Amino acid sequence: TGPVLLSETVEIKSDDTAATLHDRLSIVGAQLAPRALAALSRDALTPTAQADEGVLYAEKINSSEAQIKWSEDSRNVDCHIRGLSPFPGAWTMIEGDRTKVLLSALSDMNGNPGEVLDIGQRLVVACGDGAVELRSVQRAGKKAQTAEEYLRGVSLSVGDIIG
Repeated sequence: TGPVLLSETVEIKSDDTAATLHDRLSIVGAQLAPRALAALSRDALTPTAQADEGVLYAEKINSSEAQIKWSEDSRNVDCHIRGLSPFPGAWTMIEGDRTKVLLSALSDMNGNPGEVLDIGQRLVVACGDGAVELRSVQRAGKKAQTAEEYLRGVSLSVGDIIG
């Protein structure tokens, strides 16, 4: 709330996660602080009111909201995963284990929502439209793993449904 004194536009890249964007924004913010203080000392800051329209209060994200909905289109699923990474973490059930998905990318494969499409050196899961490659996952109580490492410890098969 309140007026904006100084701002900078930052591009959100297609492979950004909440963590990578946070880190980039902290650098931008640190660079803006001395500029803002210098402008303030010269009385050269012009407050700009923020828009009142379209403002929403962001509630705490609960566990059910973090669950991956494989029926969504692949772009939404990919954004959901990256937007919640690393915390609180988007999750899905795989072989009865709650598994966080920490990094993903769009895939050009297709199948039924939640269907495992590829388990070679990558793990690709179908969405409502398109698919996502799960690049980094974390089982409850375990450390994060690449998909290749994770696949060595599970008995997934192409055609299995996760969710």
